[in-house]
Amino acid sequence: MTGASGARYGLRLLEMLLGAGRAVHLVASSPARMVLAMEDDLKLPSGATGIHAALAARLGAGAVARLSVYAVEDWMAPIASGSNPPAAMVVCPCTGGTLAGIAAGHSRNLIERAADVVLKERRPLILVPRETPLSVIHLENMLRLARAGAVILPANPGFYHRPSGLSGVVDFVVARILDQLDIDHDLLPRWGSERGVASDDD
Repeated sequence: MTGASGARYGLRLLEMLLGAGRAVHLVASSPARMVLAMEDDLKLPSGATGIHAALAARLGAGAVARLSVYAVEDWMAPIASGSNPPAAMVVCPCTGGTLAGIAAGHSRNLIERAADVVLKERRPLILVPRETPLSVIHLENMLRLARAGAVILPANPGFYHRPSGLSGVVDFVVARILDQLDIDHDLLPRWGSERGVASDDD
């Protein structure tokens, strides 16, 4: 998680991944923690142990049993090496600065390094930018990353499912991320599913 607005997308995604029984390696930048406090009243401490404890209090101790948290400067984390790459990586939300750092291969922190590892090891990398409007720099970085194999999944919710509140808007984007990860969910109905199965007489 980075410091773009839209922290609730990342928090909801974390909840869904853990609920699906997936092991999750979480890295939250300092700006991400600031935005979580501002947008969702979730105050995470700076240390990995404290973040894990705070998320356990928020989501439940059982929910975070498969959660590992790393500091953004933890170069000894498993996800920092191509010898132990994750199955997939999502940066949600993704700042323009992080997008640029990944596109340039800077690897200045664990988030950028893990993304570099995922790209070079040909694993799925999903980036969820929430910037608007987009400059030519943003668009060129997105194109460069898309050509390198990343999925650019902007936090652009649809409204055809008629969300009744903010949670429905958030779930639309999170559902698209889960689809890219090939993780089953029931966050919202599939397009056309209300029509049912056609019979031979149709």
